[in-house]
Amino acid sequence: MPDLRRQIFESGKTVSRKAASREASRSNSRTGSKQSSRAASRAASDDEDSGFLSDDTAMSIGSLDEENPEQDNVDWPQELADRIQEILDRKRSSVQGREEAYAAFCRLTKYHYAEEEMRVSVADLLSAFVRSVRNESSARETTLALRAIELLVITSSDDKIYENAEPVLTRIIRDSTSNAIKAAAIQCLGTCTIFGGAGEDGILEQMTFLLDIVASDGQSIEAADDPTSVTAALQVWGFLVTEVDDFEDESEEAVQIFMDQLDSGDSGVQIAAGENIAILYEKSYTPQEEDETDSEESEEESDEHANEPASGPKLVKRYNAYHNTPELERSLQNLATIHNKRISKRDKKSLHSNFASILTTVENPRRGPRYNMAIDQDTNRHYGSTLTVKIGRHGIMSIDRWWKWVRLGSLRRILQGGFAEHYFQGNRAVLDNLPVMMRMPETSQTTPDRTSARKAAKMRNSKRWTAHQDSDEED
Repeated sequence: MPDLRRQIFESGKTVSRKAASREASRSNSRTGSKQSSRAASRAASDDEDSGFLSDDTAMSIGSLDEENPEQDNVDWPQELADRIQEILDRKRSSVQGREEAYAAFCRLTKYHYAEEEMRVSVADLLSAFVRSVRNESSARETTLALRAIELLVITSSDDKIYENAEPVLTRIIRDSTSNAIKAAAIQCLGTCTIFGGAGEDGILEQMTFLLDIVASDGQSIEAADDPTSVTAALQVWGFLVTEVDDFEDESEEAVQIFMDQLDSGDSGVQIAAGENIAILYEKSYTPQEEDETDSEESEEESDEHANEPASGPKLVKRYNAYHNTPELERSLQNLATIHNKRISKRDKKSLHSNFASILTTVENPRRGPRYNMAIDQDTNRHYGSTLTVKIGRHGIMSIDRWWKWVRLGSLRRILQGGFAEHYFQGNRAVLDNLPVMMRMPETSQTTPDRTSARKAAKMRNSKRWTAHQDSDEED
């Protein structure tokens, strides 16, 4: 991959104002973002109208056992077919009509895995949604069209979607007058890049574009100090980097850019930046090869590894993720213990829990996202419970690496309350991006209700179902 600094700060493709005055932009990040509207940056609704869920940045997904309001809708295939026909019959449509049709399409494809039902209409649906994004007739229609594109691509996994949608998405990110639409388009672009056939070159190109947005505090897309857009760019960048195997040459510059965002006045920006830092430190360690011996590991690294659980492959340091880790650790420690009275209790709690986990990984990248880290004073051994997420009524997923956590958060943002349905119904885009689920021990012998029985049947038929075992690490 070409040098990030040269691409970001010297190319004519995306001219960042921070390239001209980095220190001035740092000042804007510390002061301007503090004055930004909190309401504009924290859209946590599960309504299909919302562009994205920024609250999923926080380490708060303990359970995905959500009630599906569509579970008793046996006629949903016909309803979806009617809505698709309505969307494609654009000549007779109005803005309000398209808004209602898109909202229904999002609801149905979110709560049902509809790959078969929409298979023959993917290209035509994409054309209709892209036209709405391009025209930007209303904020609601545009945002719903962006959501619809995301659900279309994650359901169909059509490898032609990226090349057809990317030009329009990039333009709307740069030119829209609405920061909310910019942020939704950034998230949509990320989903199309991952699932729509961008390939390695496309992923790297979009990572550079997103890093430019972050480094310039949104100024490169005319969204100066807008935490919504910056958070979206950080989240999508983190999702994309999980698909990149070797990031050694670019790690130093990327960590520095994310460190700058730790000074933001918005907790969503700070947490998303911190998670990306944790991923980059995690990437600096890879499993020990068969022909490698323990003698190649330094004494210090050997001592650190001695404190780790015996399960899983042994991880070996390959390079320095950042040249001044002690400086970074001090910044992370400050956020993990911050007590600023101007910060809400909710944000303060979120900062504490997230940055305690991020700091743990930076101190030793062999440790993934964990709660309740503790140290035995006699042995100096680190203890901590690996993060697990409950999905449905009978399944749990072990999230012991940051790449798993970031992918889960991204998929949860796209599918919202329909995540479990897509997982259990075999959506390949979801299954291929997450670790294998484990069965929860039976806690009751009572007869399950109809809903529980139906979900249990789906689980038994799932190809991804497995008995108790550790998550696969080959990715």
